[in-house]
Amino acid sequence: MKSNPERIQIAKDIYLNIINEGKFKSNLLSYYFIRPLDRREVTKNTLLSLVLRRASKNYPRTIDLERKLEELYGTNLSLGINKRGERQVIRYTMEWPKNKYLDEDYDGEIIQILKEIIFNPLVEGRGFSKSYVDQEKENLRRKIENKINDKGAYARERCFEIMCKNERFGLFPLGYVEDLEDIDEVNLYQHYQEFIRTSPIEIFYVGQVDDNIISALKSHLEIRRDETISIPEDVLVGAGQTRNIVIDELDVNQGKLVMGYRAAIHHNDKLYNPLLLASDILGGGPNSKLFINVREKESLAYYIGSSTYKYKSLMLVESGIEFDDFDRTVEIINQQLEELKAGKFTDEDVAKSKKSLVTNTESIRDSLFLMSEFFFSQLISGDKRSLEEVLDDFQKVEREEIIEAAKRIKLDTIYFMRNKKEEVGVEK
Repeated sequence: MKSNPERIQIAKDIYLNIINEGKFKSNLLSYYFIRPLDRREVTKNTLLSLVLRRASKNYPRTIDLERKLEELYGTNLSLGINKRGERQVIRYTMEWPKNKYLDEDYDGEIIQILKEIIFNPLVEGRGFSKSYVDQEKENLRRKIENKINDKGAYARERCFEIMCKNERFGLFPLGYVEDLEDIDEVNLYQHYQEFIRTSPIEIFYVGQVDDNIISALKSHLEIRRDETISIPEDVLVGAGQTRNIVIDELDVNQGKLVMGYRAAIHHNDKLYNPLLLASDILGGGPNSKLFINVREKESLAYYIGSSTYKYKSLMLVESGIEFDDFDRTVEIINQQLEELKAGKFTDEDVAKSKKSLVTNTESIRDSLFLMSEFFFSQLISGDKRSLEEVLDDFQKVEREEIIEAAKRIKLDTIYFMRNKKEEVGVEK
């Protein structure tokens, strides 16, 4: 896979991206709908995607659709809803066995079913099925309310919410319970029509390619689209002079510490790869400075690690700790970051981190889905490099560039989740 996908425009802001990869036993097709993260529609977009998955005009019951997919050798339909920087991305994906493993050619039929689900929904009267909308409103309400049950993920999202309270990225990608009340089957269908008419759509096909597949992918998408929405560029914000410290008191047995940093290094900047390496040296695994010094030497953390967020140039350090170890843990994390900025790491550290990033990136080749996700990410970030070029660029990073990137990392927010009954010191 030494080149980027073949890209074909089908209609205004609808593109088909073809990755000809025949080594897998299956094919994969994904539709990515791109919307700006906007409080006024984020909940509607999520609910809409759930309702569309339930039924279509030709498969009016959920069981009808499920049976049809099962008949097609267990074709798998999946849905993804997330945020990529300040965009909300709705993804529909189908994966199915290649024809060489079947007794008939099902590619065209399967491709058409995914189009049917998205573009030919079940409509009753002036809107969607009221029953399906009501059921999915309840399902979404529970899903949003239950996000607190995954304490680690909840702590991470709370940190983002606090850090980015005046930015689109601070929004929760699944939406908000209080916004569900005003949504019904009629206004959701009206939103659907606007959603289909105005959303940029990127279609990714990964698998065995022939003329019949390309024809099937391009057909039946004659959508009238006079004007599509503009997706704003991600805004990179530097850390402010005032550090946010927020503590939530919940019924937990283990403290969840999340420290949020801003680097303000654009993903197309020459320092972006050095930033990834800096984060990996700091907290990327068992050889990292945080793992060795916080977990092994001081025995302060059940887990600890750092990660970067490409589109907003953020870095998080996340850790599970005892409640009364808050101050000491924050102190050592700060100390280790300062040592990184001072160049107190070895050439072996750099080599191990390069190997880690290369190994993780190379694993993309082993998955149809990861290939689709990688090239979609490259597309929306304006990065024209192939996978091989990305891998080569990791190896070219110099020690001095890692130090320079590390110096750009500034603490913005400290979030701590603790038990209501415990007392904890907070360094101001």
